[in-house]
Amino acid sequence: MGEIRLMKGNEALGEAAIRAGLQGYFGYPITPQSEVIEYLAKEEPKYDYVLIQAESEVAAVNMMYGAGGAGGRIMTTTSSPGFSLMQEGVSYLVCTEIPCLFANIVRGGPGLGTIQASQGDYFQATKGGGHGDYNMIVLAPNSVQEMADHTFLGFELADKYRSPVLLLSDGSIGQMMEKVELPDPKPYKPNKPWATVGKPKNRERNILTSLYILSDDMEKKNIHLQAKFEKMEKNEVRFEEYRTEDAEIIITAFGLTSRISKKAVDVGRESGIKLGLFRPITLWPFPKKRIEELASKKEVKFFISVEMNAGQMKEDVMLNVYGKKPVYFFGRFGGIIPTPEEILSAIKSHL
Repeated sequence: MGEIRLMKGNEALGEAAIRAGLQGYFGYPITPQSEVIEYLAKEEPKYDYVLIQAESEVAAVNMMYGAGGAGGRIMTTTSSPGFSLMQEGVSYLVCTEIPCLFANIVRGGPGLGTIQASQGDYFQATKGGGHGDYNMIVLAPNSVQEMADHTFLGFELADKYRSPVLLLSDGSIGQMMEKVELPDPKPYKPNKPWATVGKPKNRERNILTSLYILSDDMEKKNIHLQAKFEKMEKNEVRFEEYRTEDAEIIITAFGLTSRISKKAVDVGRESGIKLGLFRPITLWPFPKKRIEELASKKEVKFFISVEMNAGQMKEDVMLNVYGKKPVYFFGRFGGIIPTPEEILSAIKSHL
């Protein structure tokens, strides 16, 4: 059994990164994730990792590029406007195939918006927020425990596929305090023969780049990347279901709203409405096959996507329902968190 502590989500993320063998953190403070860099700065004297507060998010992501290219286990954290600034670097990292971990603790937008929790960065996270054709695995924790667990998992998946991985959370989970069982420290033993650590005499130079001047070379690189993304879609889909066995109405929700929706399911069941919850844990790759299977069940009348945005995940649900069942939406904006009662009211309006 691991060590149990009462921690903020942001603190749990930082502690888990240390226990996962963090070697370098490069970031810039922005609410509501500043506790991550504060926690890592406080703990740095006890450990052997490098922590740099960069002059901007653009600088931070390019430090990731350099340190990751040298084979380090590296991470950055930010919040919505900061992650927008990083998008060029994210695209470079994907194409160069440098493993690293990003965490976006989402706040309300567009623009500078509010410092309160939101889920408005779903499109940016799942559709390749930078230029070019790419994806990266996106994990969506819904608790402080999962902030820690997904940090470990994110590092492992990044190394497995030689690719950036994104942990997409929100300001409420980052700030809330819960009991968390921390994984035991896991010694990090890098095996990265591709890294730029100096050329020994017995091999060719390692060259890491995202620049391919010749169109044929660029196409070959894209074909290679697409094959890797297909492997991710085949092997890394994760989701959770709650009371879907006999459900007539299925709520789809991720992150914080999935916890609220779970309560709505229980309250609805008490009043005779057969609700169930489908929660994607990987927002990409999206659980397409299971959504289609649920839509094919005769007893299912409709889906309703509950989100803290304008209905971004709803589009993925609709695409994979294939028109078999109606898909409705209920959401709140600007850092306002929906209540179970509001969700139930929205469901009843479609009965």
